[in-house]
Amino acid sequence: QQCTNGFDLDRASGQCLDIDECRTIPEACRGDMVCVNQNGGYLCVPRTNPVYRSPYLNPYSNIYPPPPAPGPVPNYPTVTRPLMCRFGYQLDENNQCADVDECASDSHQCNPTQICINTEGGYTCSCTEGYWLLEGQCLDIDECRYGYCQQLCANVPGSYSCTCNPGFTLNDDGRSCQDVNECTSENPCTQTCVNTYGSFLCRCEPGYELEADGVNCSDMDECSFSEFLCQHECVNAPGSYYCICPSGYNLLDDSRSCQDINECETRNFTCTLQQTCFNIPGEYKCLDPVRCEEPYIQINE
Repeated sequence: QQCTNGFDLDRASGQCLDIDECRTIPEACRGDMVCVNQNGGYLCVPRTNPVYRSPYLNPYSNIYPPPPAPGPVPNYPTVTRPLMCRFGYQLDENNQCADVDECASDSHQCNPTQICINTEGGYTCSCTEGYWLLEGQCLDIDECRYGYCQQLCANVPGSYSCTCNPGFTLNDDGRSCQDVNECTSENPCTQTCVNTYGSFLCRCEPGYELEADGVNCSDMDECSFSEFLCQHECVNAPGSYYCICPSGYNLLDDSRSCQDINECETRNFTCTLQQTCFNIPGEYKCLDPVRCEEPYIQINE
């Protein structure tokens, strides 16, 4: 229902009531004029007018015709306005204002590089993790520029990937690297393994030398290094060497020198009782009894 000019609808009663323009309109009358409210309007009357100055007189008796007698108040029908919701809300099945999910209804204005996040009465456009908003566009963040990885970093759209150098393994945080102890996992050395930061070293026992591959150990031929290791003969052995002496000699405690065996003193000979044992280097001789030819005579044995 609508009311004519000068009247306003009273929602409680559903009737049109007069508007007091003298109260609602600032400076409705200017100068030396005074505002007088009327039913459906107002009048501007001079202050010197006796109508204004005499409240006991009919204000319309001199210059205006008398107003018509008030008639019965019309019985207007009750107007029921439909419930209106604020922007971002709509009526639900219970006739209540409920939030509109612009993201689910695809009624948002986010561009394809952004994601829509619904809020009460509206929505926001944001970027997913790994992107930042620049001039209305979501651009990939190059995490590798900011040292997110301890060692090797590979940037991918919206994320990054960390890897480690050989000899290291990636920790559970996906960023830092830990040294791999190759000696405890799978010993790559044939003899002794020494772990180092990011790698390992192979060492050989005495008498062995490390091959060019840095892993295997081969026997060292000490006899080929010098001809003076043994007095007589040097024999190479796995990881070592030993000296031997010829027949008739004993190896001394230094394991290098040879000493003649005096078979005559040790009585390790085969001479007869008539013969005399005579020691010579490495062996002995059995000498027959001395027979002196004339004119010589034997003076001792």
